[in-house]
Amino acid sequence: MRSTEEVVASLREALGDVGVVLPSLCVDPVTGAGKEPFALVQLGRCNLRTAERLVAALRGEEGTRP
Repeated sequence: MRSTEEVVASLREALGDVGVVLPSLCVDPVTGAGKEPFALVQLGRCNLRTAERLVAALRGEEGTRP
């Protein structure tokens, strides 16, 4: 099983491939420091344009790249 950091890196890369950048994407520091085996992934905040790109990418719409 991959680590949370590896999954976050893969998610960042996949989102970047469709033109979506989530600047605050990271491993949640609170759950990452806890005893739970899997930390939460913090998607963070983004501006409206990024949210629109994310919606388009999830829907498989063309023109999601910058």
